Amino acid sequence: MSTRPLTAWAVAAAAATVLAAEPAAAPALTADQIVERNAAARGGLEAWRKVGSMAWSGRVESAGRGGRKAPFLLEQVRPDRTRFEVTIDGQKSVRVFDGSEGWKMRTSATGRPEVQPYTAAELRFARGAPMIEGPLMDHAARGATIALAGVQEVEGRTAYALDLRLASGSAYRVWIDAESFLELRYDREALSAQGRPTLTSVFFADYRAVQGLQVPFVIETGTPDGTARDRLVIERVDVNPRLDDQAFARPGPAATHRRGVTVDARSAPRPAP
Repeated sequence: MSTRPLTAWAVAAAAATVLAAEPAAAPALTADQIVERNAAARGGLEAWRKVGSMAWSGRVESAGRGGRKAPFLLEQVRPDRTRFEVTIDGQKSVRVFDGSEGWKMRTSATGRPEVQPYTAAELRFARGAPMIEGPLMDHAARGATIALAGVQEVEGRTAYALDLRLASGSAYRVWIDAESFLELRYDREALSAQGRPTLTSVFFADYRAVQGLQVPFVIETGTPDGTARDRLVIERVDVNPRLDDQAFARPGPAATHRRGVTVDARSAPRPAP
């Protein structure tokens, strides 16, 4: 089961042909108008700007594990810190991105924690991932560009397809429901561990109001054809919780085991003022 931060909203334009169904009629709107209506449907741009941190907890149902359930916790802090932990068969796996670097920790067969840095591919993916409110809202302030790619059918719904390119170079395709103006899906192209292009699709459902904000309580991640989806079921959402900075810091006192080599992971002492 992948524990890659779920914060992944994207697609390359070449993947646009995955949905070819004839769409139903939808109002003729510009990309900017669609983004504005999406922000309003999600609770309003100003309301989301007031969210400095957010925590989700619930369960992961993995397609690769026969739908077995595993508890998870996702914590996010602006501008771009994330911590995702999941417990499988009593063993905790943690992935953290501090806005610059990423690390992952799991319990080894000996019961000792093993800490490893993100690979180059994982780091590129994390640096291009969306944050608390998703990739569309306030996109211009982040230096992103957006274009309308047409109207398509997604999950039985008529949707506007928007192509988004972030300042980092990451590309997304996001589908917005033509009736509710909530996100239905986004696709994002990334590189596999072998360096090959791979496409990840994320589907959103069961939106609920949390302090006036619309949040999807079911998020499924998988392949563009909709098969082999991992399902994230959110059971609790906390808005603006106080989160410990240490939760996003790489473990220091313990030694890190990396490819059979023991590496001292402690930070270098800071010079005296």
